[in-house]
Amino acid sequence: SKEMKKQENEKENPRSTPTRKRGTFGWKIRHGIVIFLAVAGTYGFLASRGDWSEMHRWNRAFGDLSLVLIAVSMLIGPMARLWPSWRRFIPWRREFGIHGVLLAIVHTVIILAGWVEWDLMRLVGYQFHPQMGRYVMVEHGFALANILGILALVYGGLLAMTSNDRSQRIFGGPVWKFIQQGAYPLWVLIVLHTAYFLYFHFQHFHRPLPAPNWGQWPFAVLVLAVLLFQFAAFIKTWRSNGKLKDPGDRGALAR
Repeated sequence: SKEMKKQENEKENPRSTPTRKRGTFGWKIRHGIVIFLAVAGTYGFLASRGDWSEMHRWNRAFGDLSLVLIAVSMLIGPMARLWPSWRRFIPWRREFGIHGVLLAIVHTVIILAGWVEWDLMRLVGYQFHPQMGRYVMVEHGFALANILGILALVYGGLLAMTSNDRSQRIFGGPVWKFIQQGAYPLWVLIVLHTAYFLYFHFQHFHRPLPAPNWGQWPFAVLVLAVLLFQFAAFIKTWRSNGKLKDPGDRGALAR
């Protein structure tokens, strides 16, 4: 049939097909839109914390928006499983994830330059004690949270660098997919790192407590949403594969 001949021709000459052309153009538009959202979102976070110091305003603006972009990337997959109409957004996962990691890099540079002033010992909770003449541990939680953040940054950088068609061809489908599944442990590292600074770091009994960060509740809702959508998509996939049936169907459960 004409349709079969058309499909065979597209397989033999993939570069000449309209689909490939639209795809090549589409990724540029996706990057442009995500960059626009990143700029607008960063400005919004900055404006929402006008009473903070400049370093912490910029630090949190880039860090928070990085979290949001990566969360969107994590949500697209399960939402596409739950509602087939969302499958059109699956290609967007790549752009949201890449720019989320880029924002995390900026977030890290601001912390290194403005908070710990390039003193890597301070980054892991140590401070120099003049009377003792050496570094001493003063911030145990700060150390652990930043180590988790560093691991997340390295892991995220690996995922971002391999989130392209060239890497997929080099590694092959199964290996590339295995690498990209690292998004799940990456998300756990990000959540733990962020939760510490939102809820615990500034709870010092010997220092004035700052005003509660308004991002605490939105963060909790966002993390819960990712968890619920992932779980709902898992249940739907399980049911569609015949692993979970009506409890009244004992024959199906026995298999």
